[in-house]
Amino acid sequence: MAKQVQEAYIVAATRTPIGRSHRGFFRNTRPDDLLVSVLKAALAQVPTLDPKAIEDIICGCAIPEGPQGLNIARIGAVLAGLPTSVGGITVNRFCASGLSAIQMAADRIRVGEADVMFAAGTESMSMVPMSGNSPSLSPAMFANDENVGIAYGMGLTAEKVAQQWKVSRAAQDQFAYESHMKALKAQQAGEFSAEITPVEVTDRTANLETGEVIATTRTVSLDEGARPDTTLEGLAKLKTPFAARGSVTAGNSSQTSDGAGALILASEKAVKEFGLKPLARFVSYAAKGVPPEIMGIGPIEAIPAALRYAGLTQNDIDWFELNEAFAAQSLAVINTLGLDPAKVNPMGGAIALGHPLGATGAIRAATVIHALHRHQLKYGMVTMCVGMGQGAAGIFERV
Repeated sequence: MAKQVQEAYIVAATRTPIGRSHRGFFRNTRPDDLLVSVLKAALAQVPTLDPKAIEDIICGCAIPEGPQGLNIARIGAVLAGLPTSVGGITVNRFCASGLSAIQMAADRIRVGEADVMFAAGTESMSMVPMSGNSPSLSPAMFANDENVGIAYGMGLTAEKVAQQWKVSRAAQDQFAYESHMKALKAQQAGEFSAEITPVEVTDRTANLETGEVIATTRTVSLDEGARPDTTLEGLAKLKTPFAARGSVTAGNSSQTSDGAGALILASEKAVKEFGLKPLARFVSYAAKGVPPEIMGIGPIEAIPAALRYAGLTQNDIDWFELNEAFAAQSLAVINTLGLDPAKVNPMGGAIALGHPLGATGAIRAATVIHALHRHQLKYGMVTMCVGMGQGAAGIFERV
C-alpha cells in the first residue's frame, strides 16, 4: 500500500431523492440542475468553509452526452455559484462513476495535491438513455466470441450470472420483495432524512382552451421507487424479457432513475483551518475487471481487494451498500463471498430505490456515511458491478 501524505475526510455528504425515469418527479429536471442542488446543499453543511479553498470538482456520469455532456462537473461548479477558481472534471466508470469520483478526490488529498475537493455524481436516465443517443460499437467486438460479451445487454449478463451461479427465479423475486419492504420501512422511520436534500420541482401543463401554461411547484423529499403494493405473487407473474425460459424480470432488476449526490472531502489541515467536523475517513478503494458477459460478479473481485488495501477483513465491515443492479448478481455476490445478509442493504437497494447509473456511487456513499453515524457503527462499504465487466468497492470509517 502506497505511503499516504495525509488522510482524506468526508465533511459533508448529501443527495437528492431518486426519481423514476421517464415518468417520475425528475423527468423534466436537467441533470446539471440536480448536480447544482447537491453542490449547494453540501456547501450549506459546512458554513465555515471558504469556497475558494475548493481545488476541484470531480463528477461521475455514466452517459456524459446531451444534457449531461460538455463536462457537467465544470458546468455544475459555475451554475452553483462557486468561485471561478474551482475546476471541474467529469469521469465515467459507468455504474461506479460516482464512487470513482470520490476515490479520485480522496487521492488528490492523500498525496498532498489538494486540501478540499468536491466529489459528486449525477444522471438523468429520463433525458439520456442508458446506451446513449447514438451508440456506435466497434465491429471488433463481434470479430470473435471473446469480445462479444462487451456488447451484451445488462439483462442478458444477469441471466448468465443466474445460470452459472444457480440463482433461482424464486430467490430473485424474494430478494426484490425484501428490497421494497426494507426501503418502505426505512422511509417510514425517517432513516433517509439526514442524507437527502429536498428538491423543488416545477411541473408545467398547458390549458389548450386559454393558451395558458400552468406551473405547479412541489418539494420532493423521498425516493420514488419503493412500491408498497409489491407482492411475491405479483413479481412471479412478470415476464422474462432478456432470455427464453429466463428468470430476470423488470421486478427483480434495478429501476432506471434520475438523481445526484455530492460529498466534500478535506485534509486534516483544512479540517483544523476551517473548523470542520469530519463525518468519515476515506479508507480504501478497488476496481477489478471480470468477464464482460458476467459483469454482475464484479464485487466478488473488488470487495476482497478493497479489504486487503485497507488491512481489514470482511467481518470488520458493519454495513454494505451493495448496488442491486439485479437480484441475480446481488445474490451471487452475497452467496459467493458469504456476506452477512443482515449487513447488506439494511434500508433496501436499487431494486426498490433506483439506480441513476453514474450518480449511484455518490448517492450510496451518502447513505452509508449517515447510516454509520445513526447506528454508531465503524466501517461501511459501497460496492457495485459495472457494465462491460468490472467491479468497484470503497470503504469508509466513521470518525
